[in-house]
Amino acid sequence: MERHTMIVAGLGFRSAAPAASLAEALRLALAKTTLQPEALATLPHKTTAPALRDLAAVMGLPVHAVAVAGQPTATQSPRIQAGFHTGSVAEAAALVAAGPGAQLVVSRVVSADGMATAAIAAGKGLML
Repeated sequence: MERHTMIVAGLGFRSAAPAASLAEALRLALAKTTLQPEALATLPHKTTAPALRDLAAVMGLPVHAVAVAGQPTATQSPRIQAGFHTGSVAEAAALVAAGPGAQLVVSRVVSADGMATAAIAAGKGLML
């Protein structure tokens, strides 16, 4: 049975980021596509962050924890590369959660305060 195309919003954010920053980054990313996410994805240690949980609850979306090390990304942050072994947590999380062969639909966008990033990917989905 073939899986449907899964749309995932990947989020990267600083620990002190408020929910408003995550929501802004996601809003900026969604403004660049007509697609709507079926899930949010981020680093495993960030999935319990209150700001992310609040955003997920408001949107009615599940949050997937994904390992991003080694995932190629369209954009590159030297700081993120050094810390997480990928160029963008948002892009990598979206791509990994969207599954093998996923494509980036919206590259990383950054909230005005620089506290959060978001990206959108489409793929066949992971068996999570």
